[in-house]
Amino acid sequence: MPFGVLPDHTPVKAYTLKNTSGASLTVLTYGARIQSLQMPGRNGDAEEMVLGHRTLEEYTQPGDYLGAVMGRYANRIADGSFTIAGKASRLAQNEGSTTLHGGPQGFSTRVWRCRRKEANDDAPSITLTYESRDGEQGFPGTCNVRVTYCLTTDNAVMIDYRAESSRATYLNLTNHSYFNLSGSCQKDVLKTDLIIDADTCLEVDKDLLPTGQLLPIEDTAEDFRGGKAIGQDINREEPQLRSCGGYDHCFVLNGTGFRRVAEATDTSSGHRMLVFTDQPGMQLFTANCFNEGSLNRDGSPMLPHTAFCLETQHFPDSPHYPEFPSTLLSVGKTFRSRTIYKFELIK
Repeated sequence: MPFGVLPDHTPVKAYTLKNTSGASLTVLTYGARIQSLQMPGRNGDAEEMVLGHRTLEEYTQPGDYLGAVMGRYANRIADGSFTIAGKASRLAQNEGSTTLHGGPQGFSTRVWRCRRKEANDDAPSITLTYESRDGEQGFPGTCNVRVTYCLTTDNAVMIDYRAESSRATYLNLTNHSYFNLSGSCQKDVLKTDLIIDADTCLEVDKDLLPTGQLLPIEDTAEDFRGGKAIGQDINREEPQLRSCGGYDHCFVLNGTGFRRVAEATDTSSGHRMLVFTDQPGMQLFTANCFNEGSLNRDGSPMLPHTAFCLETQHFPDSPHYPEFPSTLLSVGKTFRSRTIYKFELIK
């Protein structure tokens, strides 16, 4: 169904998937965004699991990443540049000299094409595609990207990414949904229990760019291995917590291949979310700030710490750190990745 029209008269559509368990997922063609994700609650009524806006205009504000696919490179690239085979690429910069989430006109601002929607009762799905032209935001190669959202009967949101490029390029894709498992966009998430299977996180400088060092998380605010409330240590006197106003950390996930990496539980609502991915890292962001005047669907103001993001991805600025897992997408190769957010109800 129509969701709005951009200033250049490009229409934006919203597609809703529903499963037989009472869950629904609404995706916008603008930024391939998850606009709504509803799961059945303890009383059987559908409850909203992500933050979102009512209008397209709100989603188009600079720096609004709610529910979007980040690319061509999620997270940060230092100095807005990299070199491949001796040839330098200068990227569009949007955080000082840094390129954040692909630049000011990254994938989150583009209108994707709905290639296929399948209303399968067991697992309805939608596939969105986008052709990122050679030189877009400074990135080399024409990159064809496909993202498939599938809503399974057992209330899992499965996100499959696929991409090919006409020239070697760097690629890092993720989804930037803001979760709130309480069912209320006005409640903070500080009491949400979180487990992250990671023994280290990336050390960053004052600009949140990696130094190349991996920091052990034992005895730090970043230790979520045994599970704890998000707010338990959020006010500890650690430089990155202080400078960010909360968590904005890239965790180095344990293990390889497709595996379970995180678990979040809101005991008041009974909603639990399990995270599975094949990616090496995951950014925990506790919605430390929003654009001034940002509103929720119900018209209430978006407030700090009323959501958390678990962005499965490769490490930020990996083009400058050969010791990090590579994000180079070569000609003739296909990038594939899968992340699943699975929802359960506890008693």
